[in-house]
Amino acid sequence: MTIRNHARTLVLALALATAAGAAQAKNPMVGGAPMYASKTIVENAVNSKDHTTLVAAVKAAGLVDTLSGPGPFTVFAPTNAAFAKLPAGTVESLVQPQNKATLTKILTYHVVPGTYTAKDLMGLVKQGGGQAELKTAAGQTLTVMQKGKRLFVADDKGNTARVTIGNVMQSNGVIHVIDTVLMP
Repeated sequence: MTIRNHARTLVLALALATAAGAAQAKNPMVGGAPMYASKTIVENAVNSKDHTTLVAAVKAAGLVDTLSGPGPFTVFAPTNAAFAKLPAGTVESLVQPQNKATLTKILTYHVVPGTYTAKDLMGLVKQGGGQAELKTAAGQTLTVMQKGKRLFVADDKGNTARVTIGNVMQSNGVIHVIDTVLMP
């Protein structure tokens, strides 16, 4: 092989690796499943094995149609592990029909109208002198903070969630996976 052929092979290998990396970044993996920007929040969430509790709660609250709609929405999506941190029996109680209003309030507290990427949130935090307040679909406030390159979201009760996977783009908004359930 000539040097020219080695160079072509190297360029081709780098191009393929770059394309593969771009494809991964475009469809991030969440809960073992690729998240497609062409799908809605609900269409993607049902495939994440880390969000089965959230999906069950969304169904119990009757929010599937809303979160499948055009939005746009920014969803701070707690994982199954986040729900497991709640006191024993909390989730089981919340998904009961008689607690639908409470469940809906908790879930819509994790939804902000509009699309806010991590970059947008960091910009708002900077403008706010270290924190930014977002009005949720529940009508209450979440506070976003940045520590280093990490984003955190706090509720009015003092619970703080870390964004573990940000910028999971959807056809109707964006999901930021969080490690704690926020309470209104």
